[in-house]
Amino acid sequence: MTTTGSDHSPGTFDLRVEHELPATPEVVFDTYTDADKQIAWLTMDDEEPGFMEMDVDLRVGGIQDAAWGPSVDQIYHEKQEFLEIDRPRRLVTTSRSTFADGTTSLTRIEMTFDAVGDGHTRVRVEQTGFDDEETRDAFRDAGWPDAFDALERYLLRESES
Repeated sequence: MTTTGSDHSPGTFDLRVEHELPATPEVVFDTYTDADKQIAWLTMDDEEPGFMEMDVDLRVGGIQDAAWGPSVDQIYHEKQEFLEIDRPRRLVTTSRSTFADGTTSLTRIEMTFDAVGDGHTRVRVEQTGFDDEETRDAFRDAGWPDAFDALERYLLRESES
């Protein structure tokens, strides 16, 4: 995976993340945007069950509403509004994140899904508009890498069944 962070303009911070996944763009796009599949890949490695709810209305203007965490008292909540959907090539959303401590972040996420190699997909993410380096770096160093690692493990498991 490749990640970069940059200062975009005063008061905003951006990041770019890239990861190759072992499935076609159609499979990766659908696995990323389907609520039941997202719950499966986001929680498949949990040693202890935590809290996870997900609802996806996959249409322009629709909302993906997700909440998860180790307990109901420690929830990360994210609402994404779909601005552009070009299955399986491109997905653009706004993302309002609310962290367990009550702080919030509003960003824009642009994702592209490109076929590479033999049935693989390169996913590129550009997330813009972070208010501070600390939040941007948390997404760059843990949020996206952890999500892509879990998605990759799920895709590998599914291809073996």
